[in-house]
Amino acid sequence: MAYYIGRDREARETYGFDDVALVPGSLTIDPEDTETSVRLGDVELKIPFLASAMDGVVSVGFAAAMNKLGGLAVLNLDGINSRYENPEEAVSRLVNCKPEESTQIFQKIYKEPVKPHLIAKRVEEIKKHKVPCAVSCIPQNAGKFGLIARDAGADMFFVQATVISVRYESSKQKPLDLAKFIKEMRIPVVLGNCVTYRATLELMETGAAGLLIGVGPGAACTSRGVLGIGVPQVTATVDCAAARDVYFKKSGRYVPIITDGGMITGGDVCKAIASGSDAVMIGSPFAKAKEAPGRGYHWGMATPHANLPRGTKVHVGTTGSIEEILFGPAKTDDGTQNLVGALKTSMGALGARTIKEMQMVPIIIAPSIKTEGKLLQKAQMVGMGKQK
Repeated sequence: MAYYIGRDREARETYGFDDVALVPGSLTIDPEDTETSVRLGDVELKIPFLASAMDGVVSVGFAAAMNKLGGLAVLNLDGINSRYENPEEAVSRLVNCKPEESTQIFQKIYKEPVKPHLIAKRVEEIKKHKVPCAVSCIPQNAGKFGLIARDAGADMFFVQATVISVRYESSKQKPLDLAKFIKEMRIPVVLGNCVTYRATLELMETGAAGLLIGVGPGAACTSRGVLGIGVPQVTATVDCAAARDVYFKKSGRYVPIITDGGMITGGDVCKAIASGSDAVMIGSPFAKAKEAPGRGYHWGMATPHANLPRGTKVHVGTTGSIEEILFGPAKTDDGTQNLVGALKTSMGALGARTIKEMQMVPIIIAPSIKTEGKLLQKAQMVGMGKQK
């Protein structure tokens, strides 16, 4: 529904995870009988969970641990792992700096140039664990980094920007030809990020193996405040899923969409899938893992930007292993652990056997869903009363 916010100025009403709820029907299913696998290009994932390509989340060790569990962790080739032979030293400086100094420290540390031999080395280190290897970089570096990563054995490549588009105009630089790049890579390429129906259709035409959906919802991202752009994730996912389905009917090629960012609990993940997503990419919940390199801290990909930082460093703490966060047993009462269990339990309660069926469950607008009857939890800051 469109509304007028002033004379002749229309604006849509949009919705995020806290605005909606999922409605159970007349069928329930044993959660153990639900199926959560998803295919991205040539890679079959047992669970529809990807870890964000952020330096506080994914290292070689983290990627090995998560990928063995059936998910997919994406390593950031623009980050410290490809700039420093020993990234742990850089992490120490980043996590121990004072809050008021963090932006300047980040900018200084990330001025160290990316070293091509470290790109190949990190890919090879992940592959030694006999797991799929996924890596990411910005469009400006993809033409160079992509071939290095591919030749080193990467199984999947992500091209990520705050906003990505097929049509890019510049008087100073030649844009990356996405279709040509994808064809030359010869391994699956996932593109991100976008939030609209039209952009999704155009990006799928390039041959992308998947699309990341979301602009600015992440816990450590400040793009929405700095740039004023973004669409709440439920609406963004629904719109892009509609484009995916139209493209599939037109071409016969199914391109998965991945809701990227803004999810903290299992309930958020369930709502993303119900909105039409095939998988989710999350950062801060995985930054809490013992295996995460950030030592209880998490920071946005654009935090060290030299001219206009669009991220920050946040403290998330360390709550458990990546296996506990994904599969439990949960040691927290707020839905931040056993995310796979939450998804399967929700699917069972909603009568959805597969991800495809989960994408079709009824959704209602319910802004009171997280507060109704939860006064004591809110007052005591336990369970659903904990502040995000």
